[in-house]
Amino acid sequence: MADDIFQGYKGRALEVLKKYQVRVWGQAVIQSTRGEFRGTVLPRSENDDDKHIVLKINTGYNIGIDIFTIRHMEEVGYQKAHYKIPEKEFPCTPDLPSVKLFGTGGTIASRLDYRTGAVIPAFSPGELYGAVPELADICNLSTEKLFAVFSENMGPEQYLDLARAIGKEIENGIDGIIIGHGTDTLHHTAAALSFMVQNPPVPIILVGSQRSSDRPSSDSTLNLLHAAYAAGHGDIAEVLVCMFGPTSDEYGFLHRGTRVRKMHSSYRSTFRTIGDTPVATVTRTSIKPIKSHYHIRRKDRDVTIMPYWDHRVTMVYYYPHMDPEMIDMLVDRGYKGIVIVGTGLGHVNRELYPALERATRKGVVLYMTLQTIWGYVHMYVYETGRDMLAKGVIPAGNMLPEVAFIKLGWALGQTDDPEKIREIMLTPVNDEITDREPYNGYLVYQGGVPEVEEFIRRVHK
Repeated sequence: MADDIFQGYKGRALEVLKKYQVRVWGQAVIQSTRGEFRGTVLPRSENDDDKHIVLKINTGYNIGIDIFTIRHMEEVGYQKAHYKIPEKEFPCTPDLPSVKLFGTGGTIASRLDYRTGAVIPAFSPGELYGAVPELADICNLSTEKLFAVFSENMGPEQYLDLARAIGKEIENGIDGIIIGHGTDTLHHTAAALSFMVQNPPVPIILVGSQRSSDRPSSDSTLNLLHAAYAAGHGDIAEVLVCMFGPTSDEYGFLHRGTRVRKMHSSYRSTFRTIGDTPVATVTRTSIKPIKSHYHIRRKDRDVTIMPYWDHRVTMVYYYPHMDPEMIDMLVDRGYKGIVIVGTGLGHVNRELYPALERATRKGVVLYMTLQTIWGYVHMYVYETGRDMLAKGVIPAGNMLPEVAFIKLGWALGQTDDPEKIREIMLTPVNDEITDREPYNGYLVYQGGVPEVEEFIRRVHK
């Protein structure tokens, strides 16, 4: 059998497929020491191991079968995948709002071909309408793919281009903007756009997906529908992150771009507002505000685009017995701003003091944030904090570490003057520093405790 029908398979896994004459996209019955499995053989990435064969089973999930457990395989059908989603012209409804979807990479939405097991990505308006026809009931959608990168490869260059593109769309009269984005660094981009796109007259909604569309539990379609409604019909004209609220499909949250963080590697409800509450909940047909104060949608086209960035900024996560050379090295390499992620109320060990003093003398600005995530930097409480204040370390209130990093890079892009940088850093743009943490701004409950288990049973996860 020709090797081109074993897409991605190599080594021992390839030998097993050839032995039993089973092709990729073939419907196979596999007898193994762990039982019988039926499904479609899927391709594998060239970086995957050679010890597993991947099946899409009839539940829609993918499973990997260890080749050393396989006793027999049989191909009982075959349907080659066609990587083309049927397009339908996206209808234009005069009384619906116009929404622009910017793509940054990855799959915004997709359709599963159940005959072949292929996940077919969708991005153009016609493709999205074919994959998620409900979008046409919410808005008139146009799309533009700005980048094609994984979220870990998003950075300042992309932030600047996004800010400028958003400004142009607002000037052209768009009613709302969606940004499709990978979830891993979505909150970094949300913070950057909060600083670079100020006082927008329309909602700017970042949205992603924790689980791909080939899984029955995928959140991609619902997140996209929620984002479309928030962008087109919502009155909250801010940079917001729209993702699942609870783990069920009841509603999504709209999180402020400067106070949100990804908190779980795989849960659909991974994004959480830290030190505050979400701005609102959203469904496909409604938005219910949680906060009473937010920026309201306007009819004007005025927006302040501030696309600034200086690469000479970094973030240092303190750990016990950290070597001062870590700071010295950054100073010697020309860095001009360092965000320290300190312990407790904002502490590091005494061994770092000389390096911090040297950094300040060299004109490097130093800002303190917290490893605790929740809470405020309080450097007047203990001797350690007071010592660092005297050496030029500036407390950043309750700014999240990654938000402080983004804001410092943005501030350095505007000025080298330490006093002006301080003014920019400590003047809130949109709640990156708040006066107080509300009583319900910190909620972390532990399973196993009777009252928590009762709450989970009565409400939901």
